[in-house]
Parts: sequence; structure tokens; C-alpha cells
Amino acid sequence: MPLNSSDRTASVFASKLTPAADICVGLAILSVVVLSVLGNGLVLVICYRSRKKMLDSELLCVNLAVVDFLCCICFYPLSILSSFNHAWLGENITCVYYGFGCFIFGLCGMFTIAAISIMRYLKTCYSLVYAVWLEGANIWIACCAIWLVATVWSSFPLFGWGEYVPEPYGLSCTIAWRGYHTSAKDAFYVICSFTCFTLIPVLLIVVSQCQILYKVSSFSYSLSARGIRNNLRFTERRLSMMFFCISLGFVIAWAPYTVVSFLFIFHKENRYMAPEGFVFPALFAKSSHVYNPFIYFYFNKTFKQELRCLLLSFWPKLAGNRVGDHVGTGHQPPHPIHIQLQERGCVRKKNFGLSQDKTYTNSNSKGKGKGKATYNNSNHNRNRPVYTCWGSSSKNAPNLLENKPAKDSLPGSI
Repeated sequence: MPLNSSDRTASVFASKLTPAADICVGLAILSVVVLSVLGNGLVLVICYRSRKKMLDSELLCVNLAVVDFLCCICFYPLSILSSFNHAWLGENITCVYYGFGCFIFGLCGMFTIAAISIMRYLKTCYSLVYAVWLEGANIWIACCAIWLVATVWSSFPLFGWGEYVPEPYGLSCTIAWRGYHTSAKDAFYVICSFTCFTLIPVLLIVVSQCQILYKVSSFSYSLSARGIRNNLRFTERRLSMMFFCISLGFVIAWAPYTVVSFLFIFHKENRYMAPEGFVFPALFAKSSHVYNPFIYFYFNKTFKQELRCLLLSFWPKLAGNRVGDHVGTGHQPPHPIHIQLQERGCVRKKNFGLSQDKTYTNSNSKGKGKGKATYNNSNHNRNRPVYTCWGSSSKNAPNLLENKPAKDSLPGSI
């Protein structure tokens, strides 16, 4: 008995996986959403707090965080609910919404990383020539151009060039890659999407990052051969490794999905449409939204310090207090025991993301200064009280509790 149109539509949007596999897919996407929202949300909050001290070139990293954050908020919950429902919710309308939005954000992420790679390459290899062009309004123009090109190209299927259809496993929607066989317009759109908007940006990313690493490593080697130690080259090397890991992670995450889609274009056999063979590359590609904040945290000390300041602003108890004891070196027993209080806090300086722990020490010095509290050579620690606990009475014991504590000192006594 032939299927009518409603049954055929329902079969297209039904899940091709087992119910247990559907739940596993939903939980995997949910974990991606939670990690991405937390990580990229922290990146955006930190960037907002330090917006007055940000460089223009860092705007592209902010754009990348916005892409990852909004994609997980606006589209992936629909895929999660469909996984728990064992069928795509909303059918054609939500499928077009999901495919259109994910294609925009996917292109924006790829174009942003390609722009970062190209700008890093020009600044590293041709800084004197292009340094002026890679600052200020030109960065804003590049970000606007990325969103404009991605939106325009993704809207072509809405006007008959290509189509957004469910993926083979039924719990996601994407470009109809097999539209290559249906019409000339669909074939043109599919080929251009794969070559001009996937293959060429990936090649630009790989070539640029390899050239940057070669330039930085050769420069560092030449300085090391001359016996020159330069902190700038260590910073540049660390920064280059950070962007290299971001670019490499994006390429690795999307490579399996790109290969499967490429096979899906030119082959009509059902063996290339196995649901299990499509779901794993799709989930692996979605993981590209997660790892960038971890890369920032590992390579960027400024990001670590700003994150610590942010956490301390919400939970001051995380700062804690350190209590240490010091035995004086005086000749007369019993020796006084000095209690050292160290307040762990976050001090924001003019430099972006600097934080510093304040340390106070006191010691028993010989001669006239015997029994007096002394401080480390730091202007930040003046007028800070040191609370002293004595094991026995002593004539030279200073009455430090009479001092009024400074504004930022920890109140109380021991």
C-alpha cells in the first residue's frame, strides 16, 4: 500500500535511531550546550568588564564567542527536545529555521577563524606594511562583512537555490547535499557551498597558521642562537600557539562531517546514508563550540586573572585567608611567635587583567629595631597592621593592636 503525503512527511522527520540512541544523542548535545554557554558566557562577561582596555584585534575573538554562545542558545535546544521526542518537532518550519540558523553561525565561525588567521599572518610576516590597516574601523568592517556574507549565502535556499532538509538520522537539519542530483540550481549551490565557503576558508586557515608558526619559531631560534633573551618572543610564541590550537580544533572538529557530506553529495548508494555514520560526525562538529574558552584559560594568563577577579567579585569567600607563623630570632628566650595574616584578593590595575596577592611579613630584627614589625619592600603594604600573638610577655613587645586597620585590611584580631 503506497504512503500518502502525510505519512511520507512523518517518515522523513522521524528518528532513524533507536530510542536509547536518541536519548544518548540528546544528552550529548545537552552537555555541549551547557559547557558552551558557561564557557563562552564567561568569555563575554570578562570581555565586557574589560571593554575599555580591549584591543581592536580582540573583537574577532569576541565575535567567535558570540557565534558559539548564540548558536547553542537559539538552535540546539530544538535538537535536544527532538531527540527526547524520537522525532523532529515542528516538521518543515522548524527544520528550515534550524538549518538556516545553524548554517549562518557555522559560516560565521569559519569566516571569523579565517579572518583571525589571515590578520595574524599579516601582522607577523608583514607588520610594517599592513599594521595600519588591521586596526580600528577595519576590524568592525570585517566583522560586519562576515555576518553579511554568511546571512546572504545562507538565505539562498529560501528562494529556491538549494533546500534545508532533515539529516539522515532525523534529529537535525542541514543543506540538502544530495540536491546535487535534483536540479542545476541546487547543484550549483551545493558545489559553491562546499568549495568557496568550506574548502577555501579551511585552506586559508591551515596555510596561514603554518606560516605563522614557521615565522615565530625561526625568529625565536635566531634570537636564541645569538644568546638574546626577549620576553616578547615568548609572549608571541604563546599567542601564536593559542590561535593555532583554536584553528586546528575547529578544522579537526568539522573535518569528519565535511568528508561525510562530500560523500553524500556524489553517491546515490544507501551505504553513505547510514544514520550511525552521520550522527557521530555531526556530534563531533558541535563540540567545536566548547573548547575555545578552555584554550583561552590555558594559554592566556590575562584571562586566568580576569576570571579569578570575576569569581572573587561574586564569591568573596573564595579569597580566604592564609595564616602563617614565624619564630623570632632574638637571643632571649622565650621566643615570640608572630602570626602573619595574608589577605588574598584581586587588585585591578591599569594593565588589563593584572592581579596581585598582597603579602605582609614581620620579623624580629637585631639592635634598635628589635621587636618592631617590618614589611616587605612594597609601597602597597604600608600602614597595614600585623597582629602579633606572643607566647609569653616581653618588654619589647609592641602594642600593634592599637593601630587602626587600613580600609582594605581584614578586621579582627588573633
